[in-house]
Amino acid sequence: MAAKSRTRKKKSSPARKTRAKKTTKKTTKKKPAGKKTSPKRKGGKKKTGSRKKTSGRKSAKKRATKKASRKKTGRKKTSRTGGKKSARGKKRARIASARRKRPSSGQRKDKKPTRPLKIVRTVKDMRRYLSDVGAKRRKVALVPTMGYLHEGHLSLVREARRLASVVVVSVFVNPAQFGPAEDLDRYPRDLSGDRRKLRREGASVLFAPDTAEIYPEGFQTYVEVTEVTRDYCGASRPGHFRGVTTVVSKLFNIVKPDVAIFGQKDFQQLVAIRRLVKDLDMQVEIVGMPTFREEDGLAMSSRNAYLSPSQRQQATAIFRGLRKAKRLLDSGERDSAELAAIVLDLLREEQDMRIEYVAVCDPQSLERVPEVESEAVLLVAVRIGDTRLIDNIQLNVRRKRARRK
Repeated sequence: MAAKSRTRKKKSSPARKTRAKKTTKKTTKKKPAGKKTSPKRKGGKKKTGSRKKTSGRKSAKKRATKKASRKKTGRKKTSRTGGKKSARGKKRARIASARRKRPSSGQRKDKKPTRPLKIVRTVKDMRRYLSDVGAKRRKVALVPTMGYLHEGHLSLVREARRLASVVVVSVFVNPAQFGPAEDLDRYPRDLSGDRRKLRREGASVLFAPDTAEIYPEGFQTYVEVTEVTRDYCGASRPGHFRGVTTVVSKLFNIVKPDVAIFGQKDFQQLVAIRRLVKDLDMQVEIVGMPTFREEDGLAMSSRNAYLSPSQRQQATAIFRGLRKAKRLLDSGERDSAELAAIVLDLLREEQDMRIEYVAVCDPQSLERVPEVESEAVLLVAVRIGDTRLIDNIQLNVRRKRARRK
């Protein structure tokens, strides 16, 4: 028993004694008579009892009036979010609704860039613009065109945007490449439509000079590439390629592009420009892009607008003949005369078609080849009514892989 009593009786520490004293003091503290104290707020300010009572009465009155109005109108009690929203609440709601409407990453469509398109009419303004670009050391691409832009031209603009940060598209119907009896006056033009299309595709500059700006009074200097332009279109359109290489040389000198984009539909023109750049040591890379075609295979061209519906149907024979020749090559035929004959037979079936040439030639020198050994190009030019159309197809021999033993 003595042991138990020892364990029960514990001496309280001095700290505990002081705490006990403090608590007793607090409880025993008397409030002064006549003064009522209200509990302190967090901020330390005292709230008077009279104020509290009045605020409570007001809130009770408000609740009663709201209840009465709801009973009269039959409206249900709205939540805090259902009533008038604060500015922050409205902003949150807008963001939430935008997120709901926004499609997933798989459904999103890539929007076309909306760069401001600069319209330049003079050589002086073009050089002024490009001097600012040169100071920023940005890569410049040039797409030379004669306007009336179609999807084939726009595919060149897209490639130019991929390769460079500044894309200059020239629109100039070059009189030097048209013969006296050709379609210079009636060549289709639509500068406002071209401007809209280029703005949509994200081109930087539309360079659209007039004839006097490119060929001022007293102009007498021309650039000519001789051998690769002698045959084919060069034979049927005398002076055509001299006009092409002259205006391209002038554009290269004005714009000073790092890269220039051309379509492969005008294959002889592409070869002549590559020869020009190589022979004159021009510091510009030439990129050839595949021919862009309509759904039925006809190569896109501004001159397709001249064709009547029946002529348009006949024009599809060009690509059908080219494809047939390629299939014949893939089946083992190497003779150039046989490949050309396949195309000629199809073209001769069309009543309004006059054939200018069908030729199998080397893709660099444009010399005719008797047979296709590794690679060649099959060139075609025809006239349907008054409209001249050209097209081509690459002929590449497929090498059979040697079987492993």
